[in-house]
Amino acid sequence: MKLSSLLVCSMILTIANILSAAELKVGDNAPDFSLVGTDGKTYKLSDFKGKKAVVLAWFPRADTPGCTKECTSFKNDGPKMRDYDVAYFTASNDPPEKNKAFADKLGVDYPILSDPSSSVATAYGVLNPERKAANRWTFYIGADGKILYIDKTVKTDSHGADVAAKLGELGVAKKK
Repeated sequence: MKLSSLLVCSMILTIANILSAAELKVGDNAPDFSLVGTDGKTYKLSDFKGKKAVVLAWFPRADTPGCTKECTSFKNDGPKMRDYDVAYFTASNDPPEKNKAFADKLGVDYPILSDPSSSVATAYGVLNPERKAANRWTFYIGADGKILYIDKTVKTDSHGADVAAKLGELGVAKKK
């Protein structure tokens, strides 16, 4: 009886931790991350704090139709995003090798980040446990490390242009 009560309490705490991660909102501190990019570098959110805004655009799976459209849109509209003082990334919980092959195939000019353990996806609340993949959500993080906006209704075909427009709306500084 005590063992079953202990197990139930443990499960409740685990579920509560997962749900609390899913409740990130504007104004919250963004969870720090340390993820490998398709360029071989490791990117940490803390490296940008006090320096520039960050866009972290999660997608479900590399080399699928929707993700291909989204990442291509980021590539095609990269110049619009680079007008702003921002570091921008797409990310998935695919392994680095898969994201690297995907990035090479598309010829993207920005890093795609890999979270194969899904720990960062879980911290951001984007992990869909049934599909074992990230939801297609984009986080806009200010230079102060706080979440400025969360887009949960991403349009894959126009996401790059949409991100650039949102950076302007949010008042992210343009490069000098």
